[in-house]
Amino acid sequence: MRASIFFRLMMGYIFLLVLATSVSVYSIVQLGRVRDVTQSITLEDNVLLDLHKSLSNAFLTETQNEKNFITLRDEAFYNSFLLAWRDFEKNLAQTKAVARSPELTALIERIGALHIGYQTLVDEEAALRKTGTPYVAFRYRMRKETAVTALTEALQTMRAMVQTAIIDKVTRLNEAVVQAGDITLAVTASSLVLGIIISLLITRSITVPLDHMTKKTAEIGSGIYGPALDLRSPPEIGALAQAFNFMSARLQNVDKMKSDFYALMSHELRTPLTSIKEGTNLFLEGHGGPVTEKQKWLLTIVAEESNRLIELVSSLMDLSKLEAGMLAYHFTKAELPPLVTMAAGEVLPLAEAKKIRIGTDIDAVPPVTLDPERIMQVLRNLIGNALKFTPPGGTVRLAVRSGEGGVGVSVTDSGPGIPKEHQTAIFDKYRQATLAGMKKIPGTGLGLAIVKHIIQDHGGTVWVESEEGQGSTFTFVLPF
Repeated sequence: MRASIFFRLMMGYIFLLVLATSVSVYSIVQLGRVRDVTQSITLEDNVLLDLHKSLSNAFLTETQNEKNFITLRDEAFYNSFLLAWRDFEKNLAQTKAVARSPELTALIERIGALHIGYQTLVDEEAALRKTGTPYVAFRYRMRKETAVTALTEALQTMRAMVQTAIIDKVTRLNEAVVQAGDITLAVTASSLVLGIIISLLITRSITVPLDHMTKKTAEIGSGIYGPALDLRSPPEIGALAQAFNFMSARLQNVDKMKSDFYALMSHELRTPLTSIKEGTNLFLEGHGGPVTEKQKWLLTIVAEESNRLIELVSSLMDLSKLEAGMLAYHFTKAELPPLVTMAAGEVLPLAEAKKIRIGTDIDAVPPVTLDPERIMQVLRNLIGNALKFTPPGGTVRLAVRSGEGGVGVSVTDSGPGIPKEHQTAIFDKYRQATLAGMKKIPGTGLGLAIVKHIIQDHGGTVWVESEEGQGSTFTFVLPF
């Protein structure tokens, strides 16, 4: 007996869970080491680098303001110097609080002493400047330059010490990561391969039968029933396949009954409808005696409705034959442009009555294999639809082009367009697009379905391109 999907999944999950747990425990231990090192870098070394930057900027500001004060004797520069000095001392105090190593702490103390010495020299010279007491400016300048150089070198040494500490910690961190990776890889390599194989086997045992059912569903949706499904699968999918086969058989019977009913109904209705039409025409022509205006009006309605019924019956018969593969084709090598010109000429009176202009743009194209009568049926349907949906004063344009895949014919109207959500469904039978702002156009919803069948039987393709309010273009391509 085949194992159920639940049992397969549970065994696979348990194995993978044990594997993941064992690896995770070791990884957590190593991550603790990594966390300690990263926290040290983040909370100490990176802060020290930021403080070093602040110290350097503050000291640079001090020296610039000091030089400006000595040169220009502007009290504002001295005040700015004092502000920068306080900022330096504040950042230096924070640096002392963050530093952990004795070497760095000693260096920070030395930086503080050098800074105090430099500030003392500046204060002395500032006092002499303010009182106007003569002094040797060159000697003060040399002593200040010496103090600035010493302090700058100390700050650079501080930065180098912090960067060295970061490099040492990153090296240790890398060693811990490499060690953890090696051990984890050694522990999980063989188990991981086995886990992948188990997962693939479980997944394949589920997805392969479902893929067969998906393809079979698409075939049934296209009207191709074929043989019943015979799957090697878990019990749950096997039961589903049996129900699917039963459904497919029932649908095939229903589809056959429907096609037989349409064919029989169409055949039985055509003769009496033709008789009704001819009898009505005889009455309208006065063969049954004088006809009053009201009677003529009623008979005209009967004749129009008879024509509609005959058209519907003919479409049903054609569609039934197309779906059953019983429609006879007479293929020959022929050119499309004469057929397009003929179809345009047939509808010209109707177009003029509706004040619609029909334009053609026909290139010289090579002949293709086609059934002229059936392609004329396609052209009449497409051009008739274009005229239906094009308002008075509009334009219908017919074009013939040669492309890489074959010869294409397009029918473009200036109607209201087709919403994107309806552009695929309109080729299904009994489907018509709902157009905003327009009343329902009379029709059977079979014309485009017949067009699609005929073009596909010719080995071609048909599609529509449309935007609401900008008309539609129906195109079909027949291969060379």
